[in-house]
Amino acid sequence: MLQSSSIQFLQQLKLNNNKPWFDEHRKQYEAARADFINLTSDVLNGIAAFDTSVAHLQAKDCIFRINRDVRFSKNKAPYKTNMAMYISKGGKKALNCAGYYLHIEPGQAFIAGGIWMPMAPELKKIRQEIDYSFADLKKILKQKNFTATYGDLDRGEGVVLSRPPKGYEADNDAIEYLKLKSFIASSTLPDTVLTSKSLAATVVKQFHYLHPFVQFLNQALDHEE
Repeated sequence: MLQSSSIQFLQQLKLNNNKPWFDEHRKQYEAARADFINLTSDVLNGIAAFDTSVAHLQAKDCIFRINRDVRFSKNKAPYKTNMAMYISKGGKKALNCAGYYLHIEPGQAFIAGGIWMPMAPELKKIRQEIDYSFADLKKILKQKNFTATYGDLDRGEGVVLSRPPKGYEADNDAIEYLKLKSFIASSTLPDTVLTSKSLAATVVKQFHYLHPFVQFLNQALDHEE
């Protein structure tokens, strides 16, 4: 579980997103960060029980800095108003493998898994795997626990091509998935869960439902050209 003080810190930070306030409340931040590291360790241990590819990781390999990179952003707020972990076999910075993501933010918390906007070589591999093994992907996405938790893959703004990708026909059985540029499944988390004793167990259970999908993607990405 997360302490209520950690959630309160994020709520207050959203209202006071500036360096003087943050410096004044650094002890509260450090306590919230330690709290989140403990949660990450628990979640990581839970995932390693069914996905041994992440067993070598430590919590520090999976959590993000709270400082925002504002160099190329119109939003100059210096701090993120969330705490997040990304657990994949390559750690949080791995852009060429799929993994598990947890976003903690009051009113906007969610769980997700897959790979976000892969580069062209990785995208090509994933599309080939979907084309060759669509029956396997359908079986994964139609699993009862997956559909109850995630529904289907996300199709938000900017992640779906308007036309079939080059090399694929419009009548391909898998075309609605081949047109995706991002391969993510996500589910919201109510605030009441964030400070409940079952938080880590709930997150691990929902990540377990994602594991076959993450595994499918990583098998595709591990293929040699």
